[in-house]
Amino acid sequence: MVDSHSAGALAHQFEELDQQHEAASFGMWVFLATEVMFFGGLFASYTIYRNFYLPGFEAGSHHLDVTIGAVNTAVLICSSLTMALAVRAAQMGKRNALMAFLVGTMLLGLVFIFIKLRLEWLHDYREGFAPGLNFTFAGPHARSVEMFFCFYFIMTGVHALHMVIGEGMLAVLLVSAWKGRFGPDRYNPIEMMGLYWHFVDIVWIFLFPLLYLIGGRY
Repeated sequence: MVDSHSAGALAHQFEELDQQHEAASFGMWVFLATEVMFFGGLFASYTIYRNFYLPGFEAGSHHLDVTIGAVNTAVLICSSLTMALAVRAAQMGKRNALMAFLVGTMLLGLVFIFIKLRLEWLHDYREGFAPGLNFTFAGPHARSVEMFFCFYFIMTGVHALHMVIGEGMLAVLLVSAWKGRFGPDRYNPIEMMGLYWHFVDIVWIFLFPLLYLIGGRY
């Protein structure tokens, strides 16, 4: 028997809250599995070409700013913490804390996007490392350096797109939290958003060493 309070959080197609939660979790994990296959294809392609053209990929990597990449890594790790705290706040029915942690996650995500756009991509474009738009590098292994930057912009661009989508979903959840729609009996949307956000952060954890830490730096 479902009490009247829990009934408001239970969708009509489910018999109980546990069933609803398991269905939501299963659906999200299936979606994340498709994302793993998508990013896995990118990582596999990158690895193959890196092995074929390692000198050029090393040269291209050395033109990236490791410090900025490390800062962005720290920013995303902190955003994973605030997202986890948001899930916990929702489970405990702490509306104000939930809103605060969602806002914190959004702000950290925006910091990441700003750094990527303003301090990295724009700088790379101005330095002539944007294939198809402004690629003027004429040093050794220029063709394979250009290939490296193709992978760099595609992989970080797709990741940034996932970040932007996540920001939109967080905004929707923030409005719902402000309206008091989450609590101990209904926190599935927050938890599923947490899984998505952590996945996007993990993708960056792999991108950072693959793109920024190739070969020694002198």
